Amino acid sequence: MNRKSLKERAQILHCLVEENSIRSTARLTGTSKNTVTKLLVEVGHACAYYQNKHLVNLPCKRVQVDEIWSFVYSKEKNALEAQYEDAGDVWTWTALCADTKLITSWCVGPIDSITAHSFIRDLAGRMANRIQLSSDGYRPYLEAIEGGFGDDIDFGMLIKIYGDPPKGTGNANRSSFCIGAKKKDVTGNPDEKHISTSFVERQNLTMRMGMRRFTRSTNGFSKKIENHIYAIALHFMFYNYGRVHKTLRVTPAMEARISDHVWTLEEIASLADSN
Repeated sequence: MNRKSLKERAQILHCLVEENSIRSTARLTGTSKNTVTKLLVEVGHACAYYQNKHLVNLPCKRVQVDEIWSFVYSKEKNALEAQYEDAGDVWTWTALCADTKLITSWCVGPIDSITAHSFIRDLAGRMANRIQLSSDGYRPYLEAIEGGFGDDIDFGMLIKIYGDPPKGTGNANRSSFCIGAKKKDVTGNPDEKHISTSFVERQNLTMRMGMRRFTRSTNGFSKKIENHIYAIALHFMFYNYGRVHKTLRVTPAMEARISDHVWTLEEIASLADSN
């Protein structure tokens, strides 16, 4: 098979980062499904390598962390019947700098204490100085942050309170209705007004809108865990380096001063040539 030109590869990536599935991208670009998948794997692997190498010594001051749910091959309730060992629910742990909007670290895995520790250790190793960290009330963060940062952090939790929704709202899932939240100082001296997960939760929406495999009630979900990870790496590469943030008017990487220009999709595609 002849290798696609850089322009053709960039066109395929453009479709992928704009929430098109593998099959729809193949139709739009006139290529085969296998070609699109192969390019996703190559470029996704290169994007993961590049960001792992360059997202270091970051000058962040305030960081927010959260987790977003998705699944691979089948949902957890059907995983035992699946013919794929990695089938079931999978969570993407993300850390976002509240000032630059840069995704500083992420981790894909189950929602448990082991993944929490791995995620926080990676985040801690990328910071250049002491930060204020905000999370939700997920308890494994307590030990994970103590293990990753020790006392060299200002850490606060935003603990959401759930209960019955107000009458007349028509909320079907009554048990998951958030009726309030309280802020809790955990370590150091966090500024209470900045104990928040609003920015990173908004990033969850960006992920669901930017990757078809994260869209709810769709058949575009991930079939392999490897491709799921590569798609996330591509998404964050484009988000950090190639997409101008509406409020910042530059990319998050430019705001964080780890890049001096807006990356084109041709540049992102070419990462696979040098990897």
